[in-house]
Amino acid sequence: MFKLKICISIIIFSFLIIFTSIVKNQARSLEKKIYNLEKVVQIKEKDLYESQLDFAYITSPSNIDQKISRLDLEEYYPMEYSKIFLDISNLINLEQKIVTQDKHNEKKIQKK
Repeated sequence: MFKLKICISIIIFSFLIIFTSIVKNQARSLEKKIYNLEKVVQIKEKDLYESQLDFAYITSPSNIDQKISRLDLEEYYPMEYSKIFLDISNLINLEQKIVTQDKHNEKKIQKK
């Protein structure tokens, strides 16, 4: 009878120790995840604050007036659709054509 009580006590004690360590490890992993998420939230809040600051600065009436006055001094022309590149490869191809054409023109000048 005495040995049975001791065995049951040891089994319950062992089970509680194992259960406690499992819960502790899970809590630690949750704390790490929470810490990482808090860092992400802090970064996002900082970005939001900086964006709001930029927006407030850019859209202030005095800055808008200054920009309009600067734009009035320069003449702007609409850009032709052919000068708008939808892909970087199109720009590279055009630049290569211009370079080869320049080389060809240089050769003609040297021949003369």
